[in-house]
Amino acid sequence: MIKLILGLSFLILGLAGFAAGQQKFEKDTFMTSKGGLEFTFLGHGSLMMAFDGKTIHIDPYGEAADYTSLPKADLVLVTHEHYDHLDPTALQAILKPETRVVATEACSAQLPKALVMSNGDTQTVLGLCIEAVPAYNISHKRPDGIPFHPKGSGNGYIIGFGDKRVYIAGDTENTPEMKALKGIDVAFLPMNLPYTMTPEMVADAARALQPKILYPYHYGDTDTYRLVKLLQGEKGIEVRIRKLS
Repeated sequence: MIKLILGLSFLILGLAGFAAGQQKFEKDTFMTSKGGLEFTFLGHGSLMMAFDGKTIHIDPYGEAADYTSLPKADLVLVTHEHYDHLDPTALQAILKPETRVVATEACSAQLPKALVMSNGDTQTVLGLCIEAVPAYNISHKRPDGIPFHPKGSGNGYIIGFGDKRVYIAGDTENTPEMKALKGIDVAFLPMNLPYTMTPEMVADAARALQPKILYPYHYGDTDTYRLVKLLQGEKGIEVRIRKLS
């Protein structure tokens, strides 16, 4: 009986390891002036990108993927300090000695070696131009009246990939700073209620931003079809739904 139990235990562990190595995620590829840019949609607010031989991770979170089986990072961008965006265990699994990490000041206690970017900063990291965009709540607040994401504590990031500009908004609402952005080719806008935007807020932001491609992400249980319906008359914006709940 002991041998049988041990055998079953090793079988279960082996199958778990096999499953972790067989993770399946949706992917899209875009052409830029410097070659292909591949998005891997991990889930929640977590993304992975491959470009010019580099692997870029956004907000690694262990509930979205098994990071021990994913490619190591050349660059990691962390939008803010909340546990589902700054997960030390997931982050440690993808770090190399030379990995560059970009984060906010609020993350620096946990990421002492990170390059800190404040709202409005621009930096070139590994040949990529990165702009930090304010990410914060205006309407959605905690019972004590404090916004879920106070102004100044979080970043969205615009990353330049050749001639394409990709905007990952982080946890935010449709702020004036967001709506003033220009030249965005691909936008990832959050729709996780009550912490970020309603579909109506995302549609409002998209009409101002006019991205060529819009991905709602980090959307939890929010009905993505509502956003598709709200933007169905916007011919210049392609709304793409991927598994990023």
